[in-house]
Amino acid sequence: MTQMIWIAVLLPFLGTGLGAACVFIMGGALRPGTQRALTGFAAGVMVAASVWSLLVPAMEQAADMGQWAFIPAVAGFWLGILFLLLLDKTVPHLHWNSDQPEGPRTRLKRTTMLTLAVTLHNIPEGMAVGIVLAGWMAGSSTITVTGALALSIGIAIQNFPEGAIISMPLQAEGMGKGKAFLYGVLSGVVEPLAALLTICAAGYILPALPYLLSFAAGAMLYVVVEELIPEMSAGEHSNLGTVFFAVGFSLMLALDVALG
Repeated sequence: MTQMIWIAVLLPFLGTGLGAACVFIMGGALRPGTQRALTGFAAGVMVAASVWSLLVPAMEQAADMGQWAFIPAVAGFWLGILFLLLLDKTVPHLHWNSDQPEGPRTRLKRTTMLTLAVTLHNIPEGMAVGIVLAGWMAGSSTITVTGALALSIGIAIQNFPEGAIISMPLQAEGMGKGKAFLYGVLSGVVEPLAALLTICAAGYILPALPYLLSFAAGAMLYVVVEELIPEMSAGEHSNLGTVFFAVGFSLMLALDVALG
C-alpha cells in the first residue's frame, strides 16, 4: 500500500520534470500553435478529472442526503473557487500571454513570477491527488486505489506539457538550459507537498470527503477558466487549442473509466 501511495504522489511531479527536460532536447521558444495545443490538452485533462474523479465521487459520498446530495459538492466547489481567487490576489505572478503582473506589487524577476503562475495552479492538482488517496486510505467505499492512480496518471500526463511550457520559453529569453530546467522542476514541487500534507490528515478526512473532493474540483476549474482557456485561445484565431482540449478530456475520461 505504501509503495502505491508514493507512486501516485510522485507521478505528477515526474511528469513536470520530464516536460521541463525538453529544454535539453529541443531548446528555443515554443511555437504559438504548439503552446496553444499543449495548454488546451492540459485544460481538457483538468476538466475531465474535476468532473469524474472529484465532483461525481463527491456526490456519491453524499448519496445518503437524497435529493440534497448536491449540497456538499456545491459548497466545496465554491470554497475551492474562492481559495484560488484568494491566492490569485495575494501571490504575485505573471501569465505567459500577459505583460501585466497579477497580485500585489513586487520586485520579483519576470522569470520568478512566470514560475509562480504555474506553481499556483499546481497546488489544487496536488491537493486533488492527496484527497483522493486520503479518501481511499480512510476506507471510502466509492474511491478505489486504481481510481486514485488514474487521477495521478492523468495529471502526470498533462504536467508534461506544462513543464515544457515553463522551461523552454525561459531558455529562449536567455536563461541557461540547466537553470530553465530547474525552474520548470521547481514549479511542480508543490504538487507532492500538497498531496502529502493532505494524506497526513487521512484519518480525519472521511466525514468531510465530499466537501474536500469538490473543493479540489473548484480550484482546478478556476485555473482552467482563468488561465488555461485564455492562453489556448490567445493570438491568431485557431481551433488547435479546442481540438487538443477534446483530446485531453477524452484521455482522462478513458483513464478514469478504465482504471476507476
